[in-house]
Amino acid sequence: MTKLNETHNDRKKRANDYVHEVYELIKKRNPDEKEFLQATREIFDSLRPVFSKHPDYIANGILERITEPERIIIFRVAWEDDQGKVHVNRGFRVQFNSDLGPYKGGIRFHPSVNSSIMKFLAFEQIFKNALTGQPIGAGKGGSDFDPKGKSDREIMRFTQSFITELSRYIGPDTDVPAGDIGVGKREIGYMFGQYNRLKGGYEAGVFTGKDPKHGGSLGRKEATGYGTVYFVEEMLKEAGLSFAGKKVVVSGSGNVSTYAIEKAMQLGATVLACSDSGGYIYDEDGIDLDTIKRLKEVENKRISEYVKEHPGAKYYDDCSAIWSIPCDIALPCATQNEIDEIAARILIANGVIAIGEGANMPCTLEAMAVFHEHKTLFGPAKAANAGGVAVSAMEMSQNSMRLSWTVEEVDERLQTVMKNIYTSCLDAAEEYGHPGNLVMGANIAGFLKVADAMVAHGLS
Repeated sequence: MTKLNETHNDRKKRANDYVHEVYELIKKRNPDEKEFLQATREIFDSLRPVFSKHPDYIANGILERITEPERIIIFRVAWEDDQGKVHVNRGFRVQFNSDLGPYKGGIRFHPSVNSSIMKFLAFEQIFKNALTGQPIGAGKGGSDFDPKGKSDREIMRFTQSFITELSRYIGPDTDVPAGDIGVGKREIGYMFGQYNRLKGGYEAGVFTGKDPKHGGSLGRKEATGYGTVYFVEEMLKEAGLSFAGKKVVVSGSGNVSTYAIEKAMQLGATVLACSDSGGYIYDEDGIDLDTIKRLKEVENKRISEYVKEHPGAKYYDDCSAIWSIPCDIALPCATQNEIDEIAARILIANGVIAIGEGANMPCTLEAMAVFHEHKTLFGPAKAANAGGVAVSAMEMSQNSMRLSWTVEEVDERLQTVMKNIYTSCLDAAEEYGHPGNLVMGANIAGFLKVADAMVAHGLS
């Protein structure tokens, strides 16, 4: 018995030492990349029991390999505005891991885009994509170009210049980009058209998030928001609860937020607030989704315009203060690190029972620790917001087969994927000694799928 305990302890120490050594190496290599270091640390904290149980992963150097991108492409994007002035932005594509399939992940146009953010997003994408069960690897791309205030022609010229450079590195079986912040079906359409002109043919599967009239999948626009709510619904069911009658706060007002709001309402919840980068609106009777959709999707206006049509609602300039609103369920769907420790403690004090991360890494490590401490139901981003990339993979399948599924078929498949992800996370957390901890479960379940493929493929 003593010998067995010693063996177990030796393995545990070896695993801890290995994780610590690799993280120190990553910090040394990436000293100024705070978002990437945050993402790797959160994963690493979950993987110690995995390396204790599977020392062969240590022998195969899986952690060193999985945290180093296979390829990072950084390029110049020169474009001309409507006045004839030339501008230069920087473009990125991080092709992080292809052991499960072609690189898959969005393209983001936002002034905050830099190497650290691209790497963190692509790294998270590895595990998110693996959890979907679809044959897709992981990547992410973008530019520090700001589409706000630009004309349609300026956006078209920039986007065409961006994809002209990136086109040599992507393809239906190599790397399949999609949209993200600042990149919707319009921008994807410009990229798709330019790519096909350059290649001299029609390659439908090279992009996802296309307009359904032009090869896109029905249900893709709704998928991330719907999927987040489906995942939270599974958490609530496990606790004997539901969305019915609950008060919900959702940050953001883009695609993810809008359709998380829509699905939460369909399930019987009242959504009290949403936001944009300028501030947030609070409507104690429940926000009017039709107004939000028109303002943001049709008229491209600020969320502050909402109160002009709904005088009973209130608008506040500080978007971060949205988490001071008492609610049962919080769905952070805007951007990374929007809920810090202070906001988390305010949510707890106000009685929140569940958090579902619709954005990528919207909660800081300190905030996650607060939710864990209070045993709050918590759906981590790589699991909860995987619905978007799951339907993107379905779009790839439809393009390959030259057919189109109905929106009902897509939604049914999406619900199945989200239920399977939830079950995988729950089972992995249980197996590795952390029952109910979906952060641990998501990290472990996603990692195991990729790690096994990396071992099978040998050094690459």
